[in-house]
Amino acid sequence: MRDDTTEEKIDRAVLVGLHAAALSREENASESSMEELEALLETAGGTCVATVLQNKDAPDPRTFIGEGKVAEVKALIAATGADMVIFDNALSPSQQRVLADELGVSVLDRSALILDIFAQRARTKEGRLQVELAQYKYLLPRLTGMWGHLVRQTASGGKSPIGTRGPGETQLETDRRHIRRKISKLESELQEVRRVRGVQRERRIKNEVPVVAIVGYTNAGKSTLLNALTGAGIPANDRLFDTLDTTTRTLEISDTCTVLISDTVGFISKLPHHLVEAFKATLEELSFADLLLHVIDASDPEWREQAAVVEALIQELGAAETPRIDVFNKCDLYHSDILPHGEDIISISAKTGEGLDRLLEMIGERLDAGTRRVALRLPYDQGGLLDLLYREAKVESVEYQDTIEVVAVCTPKLLGRLEGYIWTD
Repeated sequence: MRDDTTEEKIDRAVLVGLHAAALSREENASESSMEELEALLETAGGTCVATVLQNKDAPDPRTFIGEGKVAEVKALIAATGADMVIFDNALSPSQQRVLADELGVSVLDRSALILDIFAQRARTKEGRLQVELAQYKYLLPRLTGMWGHLVRQTASGGKSPIGTRGPGETQLETDRRHIRRKISKLESELQEVRRVRGVQRERRIKNEVPVVAIVGYTNAGKSTLLNALTGAGIPANDRLFDTLDTTTRTLEISDTCTVLISDTVGFISKLPHHLVEAFKATLEELSFADLLLHVIDASDPEWREQAAVVEALIQELGAAETPRIDVFNKCDLYHSDILPHGEDIISISAKTGEGLDRLLEMIGERLDAGTRRVALRLPYDQGGLLDLLYREAKVESVEYQDTIEVVAVCTPKLLGRLEGYIWTD
């Protein structure tokens, strides 16, 4: 008889990090990055049973952490019943393989863990395509490393040992070709996504609809802010990478200013390079946005470091010159007396609504470039002007009376061309 009370098995992991003088700040592990790694593990559905943070002059070329520390981690695995080890640092394919052999359990690095979370969370076809592409790019050098390991065994004898000849090599070459074909196909499909986005973007430019992009470190409260501003109803949970697929909503700033506002995937330190590349189809929206809202978790002691990570990725994505408002969220949980303030800075609480009215005013001040709602009376022999309005204004109503009566929100440039047809009571 089947036991329905059996709980789903939870992966138990030992977390390992190395802080070495030879590594850059970005490559190193620290107490805060290890805490973030534990949060990532929980997001992926696992639990941490032990943490090891080692200080060393330089990484060991073979095992990354050195033989003594490998023995210590192996003892921890035996004592805790862990079934995997996850490194905060990036491991080379050969280091990953050696560690798995010596520790007798699955060994992942931070990149592999983030990829796993993204694979769980992606919902749209585009999101799944991007994750799959990143996974294949991560896998390819590791597949190559596995084959190199087999080849090296034959170096001294001149004759390949059993299992490394004929079909074995052919199978691996087939696998590599298959993965390269998959990567090429996925890149083509994502290129098509970008083409479609480009067409949509051109349409928005013609309609002169400003675009606002919400960016920020993961779990800073971006989805909560979008919900608060638009009632979008996006799940907003206190966990990392809760939003992977871009959500765009219309937001009425004022009678004469309507914008499109988009939520984006959260940034994180040590984001796998393949993921940055793969998600450019989504994140390239940033470089075409008229305004960025950089959401910062004011309650997090590490907010300065997190903001610097977002800043670096904004620059990499070509959006450094885009106008920006720094939105310090969770100000109701802020630990200091003086809230962040300045010309392009605002403190809010997306959860309680504090500061949202002022944020809308700030968005309007930057994007409402003198547009006005006007009533127009167009003679029938000037019907071409109606086409112009559909292309370059926001047409709200059209009625065919003695003249063509139009209500539209127009830019100053357009108002100049239509001045003789503006009707006032």
